[in-house]
Amino acid sequence: MTAEQQTPADVAAVKAVRGFNRFYTRRLGLLDSYLGGDLSLTDVRVLYELAHRKTPVASELGRDLGLDAGYLSRILRRFEQAGWLAREKNPRDARQSILRLTDAGHAAFAPLQQKSRDEAAALLAPLAPAEKRRLLDAMQVVQALVEPNAEPAAKPKTALLREPAAGDIGWVVQQHGEIYAREYGWNAEFEGLVAGIAGEFLRKPQPDWQRCWIAELDGERVGAVFVMRKSPSVAQLRLLILAPSARGLGLGARLTDECIAFARGKGYRKMVLWTNSCLVAARGIYAARGFRLVKSEPYRGFGQDLVGETWELKLASSGDDHPAVHR
Repeated sequence: MTAEQQTPADVAAVKAVRGFNRFYTRRLGLLDSYLGGDLSLTDVRVLYELAHRKTPVASELGRDLGLDAGYLSRILRRFEQAGWLAREKNPRDARQSILRLTDAGHAAFAPLQQKSRDEAAALLAPLAPAEKRRLLDAMQVVQALVEPNAEPAAKPKTALLREPAAGDIGWVVQQHGEIYAREYGWNAEFEGLVAGIAGEFLRKPQPDWQRCWIAELDGERVGAVFVMRKSPSVAQLRLLILAPSARGLGLGARLTDECIAFARGKGYRKMVLWTNSCLVAARGIYAARGFRLVKSEPYRGFGQDLVGETWELKLASSGDDHPAVHR
């Protein structure tokens, strides 16, 4: 449509869109160095895709992000020169390499991801629950109208990860007791263990080194996870829980990713966790993110014969900290 063909309403609409773009880019700090670092918005977005895709290749990244092949190639070459990126043989297509972030690449990306999350949380923090709902609904409307093919026919549920509020930690204990009793037949001994861990988190707060996230789905609590400080160099993932109504939506993976990103951002060298062999879904999440099973031991607990497992994830490329792991 040429300028001569535009109606006054068209002109006003274009002006409104441009005005919103100016507001949005300023509000998100896109006019200055992105996230306060030396990388551009495009650099960080490419890093994000490399960190979150299982087997990325350059052609798929370029297509999905709408980037010129030469421009993307230069970005990837800079990442390789910085030691952030490695290439592996692609068993499905010898013409294209699989791209992998190195430990140094993950270490460079983790604080950027955490800062982005913190800025998004700060944007939402002043809003009342009803205002957050309006904002998230409006965002869905914008995306559905501008890019309709990217949205499913049914309205997706809105997932939100947030810090705990009053009553949330008690809810976490309750959920563990109810879900594990119903699905695995575990007795009150397990609920007592969870209550002790949660109580320690509240009694001995270390906000610079420990975190908890509560997952909400359409404003309803459906999950939680904790990162706790095991030693100055070792973080421990604890009490990952997800209500049955929220399973299959990727929330367990999101909660786990938050823990890993936080631990990397804080400079922990390793993350450990203790779980049980019967928790198949959780074990799949851990394995997919590079956790290794390092110890397996049968025991009697919670009224059942179980097999306890210790898993570890290396977060840094150096350091030999291997402390004993316990629950």
